[in-house]
Amino acid sequence: MPKTIKILGTGCPKCQSMTGVVKDVISENNIDATIEKVEDIMEIMKYNVMSTPALVVDDVITIKGRVPSKEEVLALVK
Repeated sequence: MPKTIKILGTGCPKCQSMTGVVKDVISENNIDATIEKVEDIMEIMKYNVMSTPALVVDDVITIKGRVPSKEEVLALVK
């Protein structure tokens, strides 16, 4: 079953970095996942996240306010 990954952020450099890291991990490890970028501030507020970027894996907030390492993302999506 594919993972659902959402990246919450308004498009700032940190948000773009997180998107890059997540996409790299997914492609390098052949992980079956859909990546959705959530930039709408009202949608982000529904997750009760005050600092972006945030990483949501299968509707669970896993990281917020920082860019994770590739190893960290891999551990979260496996």
